[in-house]
Amino acid sequence: QVPLVESGGGSVQAGRNLTIACAASESMFSSICMAWVRQAPGKEREVVAGIIVSGGKTYYADSVKGRFTISQEKDKNMMYLQMNSLKPEDTAMYYCAARGTYFSCSYLRTEFDSWGQGTQVTVSA
Repeated sequence: QVPLVESGGGSVQAGRNLTIACAASESMFSSICMAWVRQAPGKEREVVAGIIVSGGKTYYADSVKGRFTISQEKDKNMMYLQMNSLKPEDTAMYYCAARGTYFSCSYLRTEFDSWGQGTQVTVSA
């Protein structure tokens, strides 16, 4: 069983909303921190949203705060990223990441042991 599988990416116009999903194996939800990490061409990976699995506390990068919402459905082994008011600068490959530490979430560090294959999100002006 593949640990993490993303879905829901696509091409949208600026200002639109999109929700991407991550189907995780049950073992992934034993993580302390799970997150959505994006990488745009020519740029480093950036943690945009993280969630502490046990308590549900969430963390967001300043660039997406107020627009993106990370959530989880542990009984379904699913994690989501709802992205509202998308901007062209949100264009990137979005990865689901798991097996991070508390600091992976609280400091938005890209320190995760498990990664999905990514789903592309493209926002046109």
